Amino acid sequence: MKAASREAQAKVSEQLDQLIQNSDNAVATAMNVGAELFLIVDQLDGERALRIAVADSSVTGEQRTGVMRDVFGGKVAEPTLQILLAAAEQEWSTPREFRTGLVNLGRRAIARGAEKDGKLEQVEGELYQLSTLLEREKDLTQLLSDRTAVSEKKRGLLANVIYGKVTMFTEALALQVIGRPRHNPVDDLVALATEFADLRGKTVARVATAEGLNDSQRDVLTQKLEKIYGREIAIHSEVDPSLLGGMVIRVGDEVIDGSTRGKLARLRTDVAANATL
Repeated sequence: MKAASREAQAKVSEQLDQLIQNSDNAVATAMNVGAELFLIVDQLDGERALRIAVADSSVTGEQRTGVMRDVFGGKVAEPTLQILLAAAEQEWSTPREFRTGLVNLGRRAIARGAEKDGKLEQVEGELYQLSTLLEREKDLTQLLSDRTAVSEKKRGLLANVIYGKVTMFTEALALQVIGRPRHNPVDDLVALATEFADLRGKTVARVATAEGLNDSQRDVLTQKLEKIYGREIAIHSEVDPSLLGGMVIRVGDEVIDGSTRGKLARLRTDVAANATL
């Protein structure tokens, strides 16, 4: 996002957080606002003229909010309408970034709902595990990546896979990601899990191991990484038997390869290098 859009999103995000904080039923309000914002984005995607009108910086904020009220007043809950009007009042760099801002606000609303329900960390983990599932299930991922397929069809396919297996927060977020991908399903889910870690003030360490980590191993690893990097760490783990043993850790662009497969590869390289001397 450009500077104007980042500033607009930051201002509306503060209002969104305050709205949820002051709600008598914060979880329900957050879920409803998130779900309705996603539906509004779907409508904007299908109506170019409306998408441009509600983000037109050549007209006043009052005119933009008037359009929003005329189109969505009485069709969405009052908290959602408040956020829509607040977003329309701001100046966004482009209509596309306004649309992206609404998606981000919808995700933030659901994140705040998960936080209020004490499930933010669980949702973060479920999103990452879903990304690893799709990385393994190539045929499913190919179907979900098909940009010629109708969004509702892809959402229905994923819903059948995850229904009853994840929280309502994870389901809502995952279906939105699949319906309107930014890159591909795996990377989009990883990025979303990372956003949730950021909300918890943590840096993500992606850890692949030959066998699953138990709670004790996870705690020890977290403490070691936090000591190394000097900040709080969220472990996103996956099992990769091809590593043979040990683990591979990725924190940002840095990779620590302590796997048996990695050690064998380095040994073969060293042997080959010595043989040429």
